[in-house]
Amino acid sequence: MNDKDYQAILAKLTLDEKVCMCSGSTTWLTQPIKRDDVDIPAVRMSDGPVGLRREKMSGGVNIMQIPEPATCFPGAVTTASSWDEDLIEEVGHAIAVEAQSLGVSTVLGPGVNIKRSPLCGRNFEYFSEDPFLAGRMGAAWVHGVQKTNVGTSLKHYLANNQEYIRMCIDSIVDERTLREIYMPAFEHIVKTEHPTTVMCSYNRLNGTYLSDNKRFLTDVLRDEWGYKGIVVSDWGAVNNRAEGIKAGMDLEMPGGKGIGFNGNNIYNALENGTLTEEDIDKVVLRLIKFAYENKVREVDGVTYDVEEHNQIARRAAEGGAVLLKNDGALPLKANQSIAVIGKLAKKLRYQGGGSSHILPHKVTSFLDALDNAGQKYEYADGYTLKGEGYKKSLIKKAVKAAKGKDAVLLFIGLTDAFESEGYDRSHIKMPTSHVTLVNELLKVNKNVIVVLSCGSPVEIGEWDKGVKAILNVYLGGQAGGEATYNLLYGKVNPSGKLAETFPVCENDYLGSKYFRMGPRTVEYRESVYVGYRYYDSAKK
Repeated sequence: MNDKDYQAILAKLTLDEKVCMCSGSTTWLTQPIKRDDVDIPAVRMSDGPVGLRREKMSGGVNIMQIPEPATCFPGAVTTASSWDEDLIEEVGHAIAVEAQSLGVSTVLGPGVNIKRSPLCGRNFEYFSEDPFLAGRMGAAWVHGVQKTNVGTSLKHYLANNQEYIRMCIDSIVDERTLREIYMPAFEHIVKTEHPTTVMCSYNRLNGTYLSDNKRFLTDVLRDEWGYKGIVVSDWGAVNNRAEGIKAGMDLEMPGGKGIGFNGNNIYNALENGTLTEEDIDKVVLRLIKFAYENKVREVDGVTYDVEEHNQIARRAAEGGAVLLKNDGALPLKANQSIAVIGKLAKKLRYQGGGSSHILPHKVTSFLDALDNAGQKYEYADGYTLKGEGYKKSLIKKAVKAAKGKDAVLLFIGLTDAFESEGYDRSHIKMPTSHVTLVNELLKVNKNVIVVLSCGSPVEIGEWDKGVKAILNVYLGGQAGGEATYNLLYGKVNPSGKLAETFPVCENDYLGSKYFRMGPRTVEYRESVYVGYRYYDSAKK
C-alpha cells in the first residue's frame, strides 16, 4: 500500500472511528476498524528490552499480568559494557524471532535514556552515561529487531532520568545540555534506523509534559530529524489528549473500549474550537500506516531453538562482564579447593524489576553451573535476600567455610529490593551484610574473589584493597551463572569495559546535589558534566 491508499482509507472513516483510533483497545492492542469497506488491523505490542514480556491473553487493561515464557537476555547495563554492536544486534534479532512466535509485532525498546546519576532506580535498563555509546548500542538493538520485520519503540523521550515522581516531575534542562547529552542517542537512532515508534515519557520538560510537547514531538523529532513513524505515550503518560494530538502524540496507551480513557477530551476540544478534525486526521493517517505496516503477520510455524537463544544470552553475559581487578587470582584452576559464599550465587539476580520483568524458560545459577561441571565446592549463604540481609549466624557459617580454602568466591552486590522501575535508590552503598561479609572473610582467607551483581554502580569502599579480584557481572540474564563460571575458570576471557563511572562515594558526583530535587521540579544544574565528563574535568 502507498500513501494514496492510506489517504483513501482515512476518507472513509467517521469522526467516531478516528477518535477511537487515537487510543488502544486494550493494554497491548491498538484499535482495529472493521466494516465492509474498511479493514484496519490491530497492532500487538509487548514489553521487551531484555526479552519478550508477552502477557497471556486477556481482554482487560490491567498491566503486569503473567507473561508467556521467553528468553531473558542480559540487561542494557550489561550488554553496553561489551561495546559490541554485532552482539547486541544478535540479541535484538533473537527477541524479534520470539516476538513473531508469539504474535507480537512491536517490541517496546530500547531504553536509551542517559544515566545522569547512579541513583536512578531504572539504570539497569539503560546503556550508558555517554550519548555516543548509548546511541550506537541502541541502534544495533533496533537494527536487530527491525530487520526481522518486527517493530520497535525508542524510549523514553525525553529527559526522563529518574523514577522519583516520574509521572509529573518537571525536568529543567538548558538547550546545550539537551543537545549534547540527552538528545543525541535518540537523534542517531531516529536518523539511522527509523524506529517504528518513539515513546514519549511521563515527565514534563521545561514546563510542558512530553505528551503535549509540540516542540520536541514535532518541531525537533519530525521536522528537524525527519522522523516518519508514530509517537506512542508511555503507558498512562497522557496529560491533555487534545493538546497531545496537536503536539504530534499519535497513540495513547493503554486503551479501553470505545473512545478510550480520554476520548471525551477530544470531543470537548472539537466543540470549543481548540482542536480541529484536520488535526485529528494528521494523527490518524500516521496510525493507519502504522497499523498496516506493523500488523501481526501470520508467519506459519515460527519457532525458535530455546537452547540456541540461551547460548546467545550466555555469550551476551560473558561479553558484558568487566574484570575490575585481578591480582593473579584468576583464572581459577579446576583442582583448587573453593568456598562459594553469598546467596546471589545460589539465587541468581539475572534481571531488574518492573515492566521489563521476564518469565525465563530456565535460569542457571552459578551453583548450577558448578554442579553441571562436576566442580567440588563448599557453600554458605552469608546473608539473606531481604532488606540488609544481616544475620550473625550466616556470617559465622561463611567464615567457617572460607577457612583453609585455596580460593573464596564471594557473590555480593544489590538485591532486588535496592533498585527497580518506580523508585530511585536512596544511596549507592551495598547492603550492610555484604560489606561486613567481605571484611570478615578477609580475616581468614587472603584469596577472596568478589563477583559483583548489580544493575548500577555501588560504593566499593576500602575492601577492594584486600580482595584478589573483582568480576563485575552486572545482571547477566538467565544464563548468567554459566557465563560467570566460564569467566572465572578461564574458558572465556573477560573483555568488557565499563559504560558508566563508579564513583568512590556518592558525594563525589557533582549531580548528586541536584538529583531528585522536588517537590515537582528537578534542575539539571550540572549541565553537560554528566559521568566521566565531570570526573575528567574535576580531575577526580
